[in-house]
Amino acid sequence: MIERLRQILVKEFIHLFRDKHARFSLIVPPLLQMLIFGYAATYEVNRVSTAVLDFDHSPESREFLERFSASSRFQVRYILQNESQITSLLDHRRVVLVLQIQPGFAELLRKGRTAPVQAVLDGTDSNTALIAVGYINQIATRFAQDYQLQLADRLRPALMTFAPRIELQERPWYNANLEGRWFFVPGVIGTVLLVTVITLTAFAVVREREIGTLEQLMVTPISPAELIVGKTLPFLLVGLATVIITAIAGTLWFQVPFRGNVFVLLLGTTLFLSSALGVGLLISTICWTQQQSFSLAFFYVTPAIMLSGFGYPITSMPHALQLITYLDPLRFYLVVLRGTFIKGVGLGVLWPQMLAMTLLGAGALTLATLRFHKTLD
Repeated sequence: MIERLRQILVKEFIHLFRDKHARFSLIVPPLLQMLIFGYAATYEVNRVSTAVLDFDHSPESREFLERFSASSRFQVRYILQNESQITSLLDHRRVVLVLQIQPGFAELLRKGRTAPVQAVLDGTDSNTALIAVGYINQIATRFAQDYQLQLADRLRPALMTFAPRIELQERPWYNANLEGRWFFVPGVIGTVLLVTVITLTAFAVVREREIGTLEQLMVTPISPAELIVGKTLPFLLVGLATVIITAIAGTLWFQVPFRGNVFVLLLGTTLFLSSALGVGLLISTICWTQQQSFSLAFFYVTPAIMLSGFGYPITSMPHALQLITYLDPLRFYLVVLRGTFIKGVGLGVLWPQMLAMTLLGAGALTLATLRFHKTLD
């Protein structure tokens, strides 16, 4: 049995390294995806194109608008004179936000009353609009607090000693500066690994069938289980190498810290690879052509990434979809990646994810073994 497995491994590695396209796809695309996703994938919104329309022309209104100009979140590009200009700017997507201050803004503030400010946003990009609203609320709240304190200092200096104040002190754990890349880069490692492994293994048995070597395997004493193991181990090693390359690139290039145990990460990667390899081989045993394998692999990979929590919070999904996510090994692997990279936790915390990936991997590999038959039918 050992000799038969060795021969299969030698055959797979020879075929892999002779294929120029395969060699290229193992190194260049993962690194390119790491760089592209590392820079492009972020929840942060900066330099929102903004126009302002100030009907009050008071020191208070100017100070309020200056806070937006000084913030890196907004870029004030237009100073408007009338409301008719708003529609044209939004229709041509020259701005995303228009801040409008009505007359009497400063007078209401001086009387201690609520002074409304209108924010007109381009809702076609709802994600940017929602995040921008959050930034606007932060600036407006801070301005109101500062103005209230200044007003109280002027009017009641003797009472300020006893005036109650509440100050929020933020203390984010594990990511003090709330760097978005620290969240996305470990996730990119998981998605790149999933795409690479599924794509490679989905062609494993189909390629044998198309080029006719499956007929040669039929007359050998190799069992279906041995063939599955022989085709799994090379891609398992390839997957581990991909993780090492992308992890080093993410750590050195994007300065994402690695605080955990390397062996915990490798264990989680191995368990995740068993699930991904099982799915890829199962696809390979179902399809008859490489085109079918590619289509079915794409059909699996896209929902797997969307349901993993990589870009969308699982808790925000409908309950039925939340239950389906438990069948997605990438969901558990992302927890392992972010836990080992950012939090530095070990098996004492990550064992539920390890157990889930073990069960999913065993199930996928078992189905792939049972599905494979040493026949052409």
